[in-house]
Amino acid sequence: MLEVVLSQLVNGLVLGFLYIVIAEGLSIIFGMIGVVNFAHGAFFALGAYFAMTLKPVLGSAAILIVAPILVGLVGIIVELGLMRSLYNKDPLLGLLLTFGLALFLQELIRTLWGPAGHPFDAPQWLAGFVVYGPILATKYRLAVLAFTILILIAIWLFLEATPWGRIIRAGSRDAEMVSMLGINLRTIFTITFGVGTALAGFAGVLAAPLWSVVPSMADMAIMPAFVVVTIGGLGSFRGTIIAGLLVGISVALTIQFFPAASSAVMYLLMALILLVRPRGLFGEKWERFE
Repeated sequence: MLEVVLSQLVNGLVLGFLYIVIAEGLSIIFGMIGVVNFAHGAFFALGAYFAMTLKPVLGSAAILIVAPILVGLVGIIVELGLMRSLYNKDPLLGLLLTFGLALFLQELIRTLWGPAGHPFDAPQWLAGFVVYGPILATKYRLAVLAFTILILIAIWLFLEATPWGRIIRAGSRDAEMVSMLGINLRTIFTITFGVGTALAGFAGVLAAPLWSVVPSMADMAIMPAFVVVTIGGLGSFRGTIIAGLLVGISVALTIQFFPAASSAVMYLLMALILLVRPRGLFGEKWERFE
């Protein structure tokens, strides 16, 4: 029993960190632009499909960089062509637009790659298992764990230690003040949307060998991302990390011991936490949304 629990905890950590990467992209976009991006899951799926298409040409290592960049470029095009016209308008318009965009992107994926699932094998050098005492885990899952931790460190450094990151954090709380300093917010919005969607694409690349590469994988990513952001609290980097780990471990353990409840456990966890902390674990009061 101990071996099963510890192995599932490792699986939960991997799942949790994938959720965290997806949710951080969603949180950055919402915090800066104020748009609930329902198409975020579709960008996650695009990352997996771009990786699947480019893998025979570029190899497994290069697609970790190229596929997320391509997804980020698609996000920039979407922001420039669609999102920009809705700024300073009713937030409901942005919600409806991204919901429609999610449906469009999923149908586009079905048209280009077909509705059936596609195989996506992990790199050969990551095949096999690692046994450490009572813990049994695949090499690929451990690699995913390492990659997601590295990307989260990179996000934190970007937001905390770079001028662009400081502008994004300041603009998410007081966009008018940042604009008065002479900073072009439209350019910042474009970069923010591109970075957020690129994070979703990066998670899609890593998840491709773990999940089935099918158009519906967009739905498998978007709801956990919303749950993680809600539990952690809007704008809280550490809140998103803690919430993602809680959700990932809860889902993994439930799959092992009570499979019938595995789809509902994250929502139950969210409901329980919001009853105690309506703003989430580390949620802040953001004037622009009050």
